[in-house]
Amino acid sequence: MYKIGIDLGGTKIEGICLDGSHNVLVRKRIMTNQHNGYESILDSIVSLVGQIASGLSDYSIGICTPGAISKKTGMIKNSNTQCLIGMPLKDDLERLLGRTVAMENDANCFAMAEATLGAATGYGLVFGVIMGTGVGGGIVIDGRLHRGRTLIAGEWGHHTLHIHGNKCYCGRQGCVETYISGPALEKRWSELSGKHEKLSDIVKQEGNDVKLWKKEFLENFGIALANVIDILDPDAIVLGGGVSNIDFLYTEGKKAVYDNVFSDLIDTPILKNKLGDSAGVFGAAML
Repeated sequence: MYKIGIDLGGTKIEGICLDGSHNVLVRKRIMTNQHNGYESILDSIVSLVGQIASGLSDYSIGICTPGAISKKTGMIKNSNTQCLIGMPLKDDLERLLGRTVAMENDANCFAMAEATLGAATGYGLVFGVIMGTGVGGGIVIDGRLHRGRTLIAGEWGHHTLHIHGNKCYCGRQGCVETYISGPALEKRWSELSGKHEKLSDIVKQEGNDVKLWKKEFLENFGIALANVIDILDPDAIVLGGGVSNIDFLYTEGKKAVYDNVFSDLIDTPILKNKLGDSAGVFGAAML
């Protein structure tokens, strides 16, 4: 069976077709044009699938979405593509395409891609980490996505790191996301230095301000990820998202994690992703 994956992003929709050996047969990108609304996105996805599936009869379809499907309502929630919020995306696409569609959020697709085709290939229990605009995660066990009873498995970005800490958009305080996401790290740097700079520029600097910024970052990263290891004890962790490009996370960051794990033996691999921004579309195909 051929596998078609669709990665629905805020600016582009990417599609891919893999054969049984995971070779790429077709790959296409189109603009999302979310300003044209929900119906336009539906039409774009249907058209893209039609182009990719031309001439094929036996294929599956997986879709990587911004946001997640609510188990309670079946509608999309927590999406930065706002026209999708509250819409029955999965049901509508299945109706329009005339076949079953597998659909997961970007963190789950990332975890699936890296566990099956990327940096964590060959590991049993894989925790895939997204550290970018937000902080999320996905769990893959022996090649199968673990979603959890209410579909929130892996959402470590919203466990409480500091009980009376930073306010989060989710309505609570102290969430991991409010400390180690890209925007949170840039905000903290601005508080310390008075400068508004990108993360990629901050990490190149020297001086007391950046030393304190880095110390806090490593402490928060270490405690947050150590909590995940204490609960899951994964065979491997893979980091993705823009923050994952910071090199010291794989040296000093790993040590900060290990220092906080409840074990006399800790050797969990903390790996940099291999698939980069292609993880979403490959993960969708692997669903």
